[in-house]
Amino acid sequence: MDLPYYHGPLSKRDCETLLLKEGVDGNFLLRDSESMPGVLCLCVSFKNMVYTYRIFKEKHGYYQIQTTEGTKRQVFPNLKELISKYEKPNQGLVVHLLKPIKRTSPCLRWRPSKIQLDSIYENSNSDYVDLLP
Repeated sequence: MDLPYYHGPLSKRDCETLLLKEGVDGNFLLRDSESMPGVLCLCVSFKNMVYTYRIFKEKHGYYQIQTTEGTKRQVFPNLKELISKYEKPNQGLVVHLLKPIKRTSPCLRWRPSKIQLDSIYENSNSDYVDLLP
C-alpha cells in the first residue's frame, strides 16, 4: 500500500504517541488492526484522545468504514477516496481529517519467504532423510 500515512503494523500505543505529539485535532493515520487480521484502522486525534474507526475490505476490493451510529453506510473503491470523503466536515467522524501523519520509514509488512527448502536437505526426494552428525 503506497499511501504515505499508512503505517502498517503500528501498535495502538505508538499510534497514540504519533497522533497526540502535536496536540492538534484532526491528525490521522492508517494502521493494521491488532485485534482483527485483515482490517485497517483509521485513527484520528481529537481533544487529546485518539478515536479509531475500523475499515473493512469488502467484495471486489471495495472498502467500508464503521462510523458513528445513524450515519449512512457507504463503500469506496479505494482508500484515497475514503480519506478524501472524511476530510470534509460532518461526515460521521468525531472530527474531519486535517493532517496526515506520514510514516518516516518504509512500511514493514510480513512477506512470505521465497527460500527453497528442498535444496538444503540431502535425500529430500524420498520419504526418509539421512541425519548427518
